[in-house]
Amino acid sequence: MRLDRTKFAILLLGLGLMCAVPRLLAKKKDESASISAEDRRRALHALNRLTFGPRPGDVEQVLAMGVDKWIDLQLHPERIDDSALDARLEPLRTLRMSSREITEDFPDPQEINQVMNGKRPMPSDPARRLIYEVQLARLQDRKDRKEDAGKNAVAAAAPDKANNGPAEGSAMNGADGDMNSAARSEAAAGIQNAPDNENIMATASAWAKPAPADEERTRRREEQLYADVELQQLPSLPPDERFRRILAMPVSEQISLADSMRGGKGQEFLVGLAPQQKETLLAMNNPGGVVTSELAQAKILRAIYSQQQFEEVMTDFWINHFNVFMDKGLDRLMITSYERDVIRPHALGRFEDLLVATAKSPAMLFYLDNWLSVGPNSSQALGIPPRGQGPYGRPQGRLNPGKRPSGLNENYGRELLELHTLSVSGGYSQRDVTEVAKVFTGWTIDKPAFGGGFKFEPRMHEPGPKLVLGHRIKENGEREGLEALHRLATSPRTAHFISLKLAQRFVSDDPPQALVDRMTKTFLKKKGDIREVLLTLFHSPEFWDDSTYRAKVKTPFEFVASAVRATGAEVDNALPLTRQLNNMGMPLYGAQPPTGYSMKAETWVSSSALLNRMNFALALTNGRMRGVTVDAAQLAGGVAGTPDAMAALPALEASLIAGGVSKQTHDSIAAQIEGAKQNGPGDRGGAHKGAARPAEVNMIAGLLLGSPEFQRR
Repeated sequence: MRLDRTKFAILLLGLGLMCAVPRLLAKKKDESASISAEDRRRALHALNRLTFGPRPGDVEQVLAMGVDKWIDLQLHPERIDDSALDARLEPLRTLRMSSREITEDFPDPQEINQVMNGKRPMPSDPARRLIYEVQLARLQDRKDRKEDAGKNAVAAAAPDKANNGPAEGSAMNGADGDMNSAARSEAAAGIQNAPDNENIMATASAWAKPAPADEERTRRREEQLYADVELQQLPSLPPDERFRRILAMPVSEQISLADSMRGGKGQEFLVGLAPQQKETLLAMNNPGGVVTSELAQAKILRAIYSQQQFEEVMTDFWINHFNVFMDKGLDRLMITSYERDVIRPHALGRFEDLLVATAKSPAMLFYLDNWLSVGPNSSQALGIPPRGQGPYGRPQGRLNPGKRPSGLNENYGRELLELHTLSVSGGYSQRDVTEVAKVFTGWTIDKPAFGGGFKFEPRMHEPGPKLVLGHRIKENGEREGLEALHRLATSPRTAHFISLKLAQRFVSDDPPQALVDRMTKTFLKKKGDIREVLLTLFHSPEFWDDSTYRAKVKTPFEFVASAVRATGAEVDNALPLTRQLNNMGMPLYGAQPPTGYSMKAETWVSSSALLNRMNFALALTNGRMRGVTVDAAQLAGGVAGTPDAMAALPALEASLIAGGVSKQTHDSIAAQIEGAKQNGPGDRGGAHKGAARPAEVNMIAGLLLGSPEFQRR
């Protein structure tokens, strides 16, 4: 089945989603037990909202436990064994490293430059040293090229001196009189003007002599040929021997190896290597990329395989609410700790604890530039020396008198009020933004380039009281920030805003006001206990109302994770899945604005977006997603052996979309099956005539994953 033959189906299926198809309820009686269709639908609804989508058999497990007991268990992830996931994450070593360790093992360009300038020592560990040496060589090459370009520009602008002979010191490569190619050209042009035969012979002799530049090029070509042969032999060596050989290579050969592995190529060099060895080779090209790649792989593996599904859903919710863009400089080295140590431990705790943790996080301080914010009247802004205090605390003098740069940065103050707590309509003014920014001056990072943590720097802090939202905050150093965060965390406006966002995530894009009000009341009564607010939500009639069933369009991340879970696919390499999210416009940790990614349907529903999703679904079910395996015969209990593809359709509908499909979806896919029968290739793979081939089953499964019903949760 060619992809271009599914365009008609894509249009039909997409039309239903884009036009906000009403509830698609094809209720069916349970054939194997007394459990009602309503009970199954309730279990499916809970799975769609509290997890990244049901896996084969999940509905039955939830029904066996009881929906309410299952929800309570998910609200207490510490009771759930997740050791199977831990084993999958074990090779991703950076997940367990501190920011300082990440900085040392995976240096950014600034750190490499410090080593080049002698400000930091070269590491002694051979694996670390390999990364540094390759990065140093590349940095030096860039500098050399830049310098050569500058020289060439100067030479091009200089007046032509060819007829006057080479200037002293400009044509010679050394004391022995060797000449470069430019000098020889000048010599050739000036032979006819030479004053005597002696000069002619000297010039001719210089001309005939091989140029050092030519010799260097020849030498490099020979070295490259030798290096190519060495690289071709590497994959055949045992892993440890292969790695030792790479460590012993000259830097030029190591760079050749790194170049051959760009863009995901050269996977044969990685086969059989230990996790740290793989990281080392991958880091030769992009040290920071290894860190962010492992973090993205872990996120999607957790979404697919974690038994603590609700904790993963809430971790995703909060890291989006308190968004940090990983590609802003040092944040790519800090974001691992941000998710692990700041977001995840507080995902179901008290909102105030989460708010304080994010405010003190180096990742957030760096992302919103608060680590650089200096009070206009602080000691640092006034140029007062650290120990230059006279009697009664008065300064004895200033550095750079007359210069008083404020250095106040309002980024964090604005986003704290607008996005993290009160909301854009939270009743604050620009003056409040400025005053909050002053409160948080001095909240900075201790040696950020070395992976340092939070630090309060009194010399950067704005002195004096501040007036925030009508409340006077006395001068109290770091405690001013804690007081401001407490007032914001306990504000009724914050309680309403957080309750609204939770209801939008778990109920609908426009949740009932009565539900949000009850959640707000719980938030204030329970002092911002997130778990208690969610209990109010999940025990509400609004959550279980028919109007909420399949009312939420999945984000690309939710769609990809749910598709893999629904098919029971085995993921040996999560990188292709993360790349699919890039294609769908939702790179993990890649939201640049502080708003994060939208949860609303309007952001993700378009013809191009639906086409990307359909392409992914068909690639997944047809085995074209490298590192991800789907067993066609097991998709619906061996339907690949049914009499024909049309008979397989209902079984796959029940397996992949437990809540049933609409007549429009069913008829559209049936038309594709009929079209494939009439126009497709003959029987292959030894299947008896008329039987459903695995390829047909895969095609049907892909179309179902691309249906409006599966796009919704």
